[in-house]
Amino acid sequence: MLAPVSEVRYGEEPLLALNLASARRWPAFAQRLAEAAGQSVGYRRCGTLVVAVDDDDRRHAEELVGFQRELGLEVEWLTGRRARDLERAVAPGVRAGIWVPGDHQVHNRMVLGALREAAVRAGVDVIERRAVAITIDAGAVRGVELDRGEALHAPVVVLAAGCWSADVAGLPAQALPAIRPVKGQIIRLAPTERAPKVGRTVRGIVQGASVYVVPRADGSVVVGATVEEQGFDNSVTAGGLYELLRDAHRVVPGITEMSVTETAAGLRPGSPDNAPVVGAVDPKRASGLVVAAGHYRNGFLLAPVTAAAVVALVVGDEPPPEVAPFGPERFVAAPARAGG
Repeated sequence: MLAPVSEVRYGEEPLLALNLASARRWPAFAQRLAEAAGQSVGYRRCGTLVVAVDDDDRRHAEELVGFQRELGLEVEWLTGRRARDLERAVAPGVRAGIWVPGDHQVHNRMVLGALREAAVRAGVDVIERRAVAITIDAGAVRGVELDRGEALHAPVVVLAAGCWSADVAGLPAQALPAIRPVKGQIIRLAPTERAPKVGRTVRGIVQGASVYVVPRADGSVVVGATVEEQGFDNSVTAGGLYELLRDAHRVVPGITEMSVTETAAGLRPGSPDNAPVVGAVDPKRASGLVVAAGHYRNGFLLAPVTAAAVVALVVGDEPPPEVAPFGPERFVAAPARAGG
């Protein structure tokens, strides 16, 4: 989901500005990537419908839409009936809805495939090996060490190892905050003759919790996602799947008529403030080291603006201004002044 508006949270206005800036880049980014790779990336301008299941959820949705309007975001309040008119697959009993036309979606696996193909076509050498250490000599990056001891030499290294970023050996002290894994389980469902067709992304507020149903062009849907602080555990659990299906059924009852094609669990990279870490490390610690990590739930949404920032930092240009609040230096403790 590319959902800066429907996922906005209190106190995250700087992150909202970054998310919106990246969302604006997505149409051109998707087109350029599709052309470079010769294949689709599944970008769909279908909008997002947020629905409230009961009266308490309606009050939560009213607070959310009020906050969104205070921020000047494009949203429309819907009665339960209007929400169902907009998306017939939604449960008849939903109390209200919020229509967010600017929140779109992209097919994550198609994007990854296209990125790889575009890179290969551009002459990039793809080395499918694990980098275990960054090599730094006299305060400057010299390259990386691979898992079998081989070395790759480079004057600039971009550290983008997801929730494992802070565990790469060789990092200087305070170059990167602790990036933790945050588990998320999802379910992929295929259409059947009995199941209704879902036309747009539906996010449900169910007893204060959130669930989403994301339709793909082929009629399949993705249901997600749990948020679990379970360390590096990426097992799929019966409890996680039950909660997803239970809440999704209250929002889109027809999904129980669909067939299960896949269950999966992944690890989001979360920073201490749950905002991305994008920027160059202080040259006094490691000249030539650029970080792109900690994107938490917004990795795909922030891909275009992160790419623009990383490219600018590598070639010595100015990165997009919206990235400025999210450099790694924000986690570095200021030195204590003499005399207290």
